[in-house]
Amino acid sequence: MLKTWRRFISAGTSGLLLFAVLINVHAGPAGAAAAAVTPDSEQDVFRIVALGDSITAGYEPGMTDSSVKPYGYAERLLEQGWYHGRSTLSNYGILGLKTSGLLQYTASIKDGIATTAEAIQPGLPDPRIAQFAAMTPQIRTELAAADLITLTIGGNDVSSLFLNVKTLTEADFTAQLAERLAAYSSNVKSALDNIRAVNPLATILLADQYQPAPRIALGASYDKLMSAAAQFTVAAENIAATLNQAGAPVKVAHVAAKFAGVEGSLTHIIGAGAADFHPTQLGYERIATVFAELQWGEYLNPAAAVMTSASAPMSIVVNGTTLNTPNKPILKNGQNFLALKDILNAVGATGKWDNKTSSATIIYGGRTVVITIGSKTIKVNGTDVAIDTPAFLQKVGKEDKTYLPLAALATGLGFDVNYSSKLRTAFINP
Repeated sequence: MLKTWRRFISAGTSGLLLFAVLINVHAGPAGAAAAAVTPDSEQDVFRIVALGDSITAGYEPGMTDSSVKPYGYAERLLEQGWYHGRSTLSNYGILGLKTSGLLQYTASIKDGIATTAEAIQPGLPDPRIAQFAAMTPQIRTELAAADLITLTIGGNDVSSLFLNVKTLTEADFTAQLAERLAAYSSNVKSALDNIRAVNPLATILLADQYQPAPRIALGASYDKLMSAAAQFTVAAENIAATLNQAGAPVKVAHVAAKFAGVEGSLTHIIGAGAADFHPTQLGYERIATVFAELQWGEYLNPAAAVMTSASAPMSIVVNGTTLNTPNKPILKNGQNFLALKDILNAVGATGKWDNKTSSATIIYGGRTVVITIGSKTIKVNGTDVAIDTPAFLQKVGKEDKTYLPLAALATGLGFDVNYSSKLRTAFINP
């Protein structure tokens, strides 16, 4: 089993490179949503910025299809944000990043000056790194506006030490561990100082280091590596304690404890293909849960389970509350339609129906919107606005219900509308 585990470093490096070359992982505001509408600038938006390594990037082995988008902890955290209001995510996870690279990167962000890939960290396998390096002025702006900053870092610093645990003498292992702990503490503390210089008040959540290999793969070395991981947790706690202030919290996301004893199911160390220390989907959900509970005190799941049939109705969450209605959403020609009356009731909007024109007039938030059955335009404060698909009438029991395409709620009423294909849930925030 140890031989299997020892493959994860070399396999992970090549896998990261292949993933980075083929997958289209974009920076800036991003999400797990299949359809999303950017919130109005005047609205209150909860802004998340995720920094760090490939764990933040959401990497899993085998991600070689350009149509596949990562669905890691950061994307799940964005979904949790939608439960609480309008939210955005900027994900700048960098494949292969070490704490020394994070320090250089955050220094450039703090200065607001474009840098180079080599200046951040020589030899990074992430082909987006040149783009990320050039974007530091933009990232500084996003970081300054953030409400929540999350960080995973350190795994690439210690992976070689963990890999060679059985070949090192006790003295060598202890010395190298102490060296890495000192570098981790110094680099992460200074990186957080750089972040604080840009944003003095945002909540910062720093994940500790989970030990990725199960006891069955490590044998007697398992306890030694768990002890080493615990020392990194103490180091993270000490860093947070020096920076934590009332109104400007810095907290440790205790991910390591959630992986302890169940590493085989939460990582790709054991299983088909090359061993890899990155989280499985269950592992990423566990990490997201730790972050979400620190931020909001809970991790919410929609009524529509992730693995439910594609033909089952999706869930609708309005203002953080799951809509419970007999008027089920309808999938038609690849578009999701919702019963208009249900949404209006949920947000407290007023509306009236005109039989002569087969149109509904809605008044909400300073807008008057007229929706006509079968029309590919709606009127917003008297101005025609195009929509992709028209509203239609659907017989529900003895009544005809007006069904409106999901995207038209944003176009007409100015709602923030996001659809998560993973959760099969529409999040609607007025």
